[in-house]
Amino acid sequence: MGNINRRTFLKFSVIAATLGAAPSAKSQENFSGWPERYGMLTDTTLCIGLNCRKCEEACKKVNNLSRKNLNLSDNSVFEHKRRTDPENYTVVNRFPNPNKPETPYYVKKQCMHCDEPACASACLVKAFKKTPEGPVIYNKDVCIGCRYCMVACPFGIPSYDYFDAYTPQVRKCTMCYDRIQQGKIPACAEICPQEAITFGKRKDLIALARERIRSHPERYHPHIFGEEEAGGTSWLYLTGLDSVQLGFPNALAKTAYPELTRGFLSAVPLVLTIWPVLLVGLYKFSQSRQVKESPESTQNSVEESHAGSNGKPDN
Repeated sequence: MGNINRRTFLKFSVIAATLGAAPSAKSQENFSGWPERYGMLTDTTLCIGLNCRKCEEACKKVNNLSRKNLNLSDNSVFEHKRRTDPENYTVVNRFPNPNKPETPYYVKKQCMHCDEPACASACLVKAFKKTPEGPVIYNKDVCIGCRYCMVACPFGIPSYDYFDAYTPQVRKCTMCYDRIQQGKIPACAEICPQEAITFGKRKDLIALARERIRSHPERYHPHIFGEEEAGGTSWLYLTGLDSVQLGFPNALAKTAYPELTRGFLSAVPLVLTIWPVLLVGLYKFSQSRQVKESPESTQNSVEESHAGSNGKPDN
């Protein structure tokens, strides 16, 4: 583990002091969602999957993620179910079609951007925030690496970047929040050659999905996944099968999850969450000071000083 500097130590101290003064994390339950928020609609009956995965490529590009081992023509990736991780904010998986075995379904997976995100409610330091535009965004500068967001998420999306224990980061899809603010559409929706991904106001996407189900009942399973699951999500799905057959979680509550996460946090003593982080910071900070103030380092400083004044070290 590397040395902790004064700035990082102060960050830990301020966070611990702030949380020590607060009785519990504020939850977002009873929030019906921003009325004009945006969303995304993925029509899994349109996704071609094979030799495509353009959405994965575009996501990596706009988020400056590593493109190592990204081979869009390598269809062996469909041989196992993938999950999102720090270098892949979105992945496409394949599922069998019992009605037409020769035509499997391909399902894009990413953060669902819940209307009342459990990750935001579980976060001790409010590193997650639901924006009025729809995306759930993350502030790495206040994250303490507790990973409660990973436990709380009903979709198992947030992933932890272990690159540096003192600068922890939770990685996930941002729904291209920066692009939305600039008046652009998310990269995956923009690049999809099949127009399987549609961006727009959430209420308009729900109306569009209902119209497709009404017009083509033989094509679609009569349910919009994400309309009510987990209290509603900004990412919606149209499917040709029951959602469980396409890898979606089973038996998700239709009420939001923050109430559950708030109960969990109130049951966990603060000393088990924040103080270990602060104590580690204290230890590393004192350790680095001992190294600087040790006799050996003092002697080296004296010798260096003599060398500087005489032009060469004493023999």
